[in-house]
Amino acid sequence: MFTPKTEKIKNLATNKKEVIEQLESIFSDKSRVYIDYANVRPWSEKLGWHVDIKRLKQFMDSFNTIEAVNFYNGYLEGNDRSEKEKSEAENCKYTLRTKPVKIMHFSVDASSVLPDSTILLDQFIRRALLKKYEISTVEYLNERFKDMNKKGVFYIEDMKCNFDVEIGVDMLLDCERDSAETFVLWSGDSDFADPIKKIIDAGKKVILFATARKVSKELAALVPNGLMIFDIQKIRNFICWKREIERKEDPDKEAPKH
Repeated sequence: MFTPKTEKIKNLATNKKEVIEQLESIFSDKSRVYIDYANVRPWSEKLGWHVDIKRLKQFMDSFNTIEAVNFYNGYLEGNDRSEKEKSEAENCKYTLRTKPVKIMHFSVDASSVLPDSTILLDQFIRRALLKKYEISTVEYLNERFKDMNKKGVFYIEDMKCNFDVEIGVDMLLDCERDSAETFVLWSGDSDFADPIKKIIDAGKKVILFATARKVSKELAALVPNGLMIFDIQKIRNFICWKREIERKEDPDKEAPKH
């Protein structure tokens, strides 16, 4: 049953009755939500809007059959964004799972690299694609590495923190313990195909909350097996940053003055 947690959600719901009814059907039984935030955060680049984790939690809490909202996100001590996300997730009463972000260093030092060598490119480009490159392309890219070296850049940093294993295990354990009838996963990664199939085979309902073109083909292939995909564009105004709410659906926002 849907009971708006805030006045804002209540007002927005008046224009989204069909969506609310669909969600009530999805959350008709005991439900658990699993948010792979490292996967969800980059969706903003495709969507053109951002998921507000506070508003998302308020919206999920408006459905009384949702018993837990699990939030998975890496933590980088001293990083402002990471510190803020962790504090906000804790304050919003998510079931938070976190672990340190790994910082990896990749050399881009081309001082002793032959012009046609792929030794540096191997770190960033898959071998199957490199084999398709003309020698001139490899030489061009190595020249760009040398340009970086002239500017004093000899390595780059990349961050990694993957929760696919933890999320998959948590979902399977909750299924085994009969902790939920409905499993809602916020992600589009192919690594979840196996646990999702096992949960569906166990007679449970699995819904993928994602966005168009961000669902892997491995997950899309499970739709005939019973996997349901819910496009989060339908709930944009409930979960986006407040300043990104569409004016026509925001009764609290004044019309522009001419």
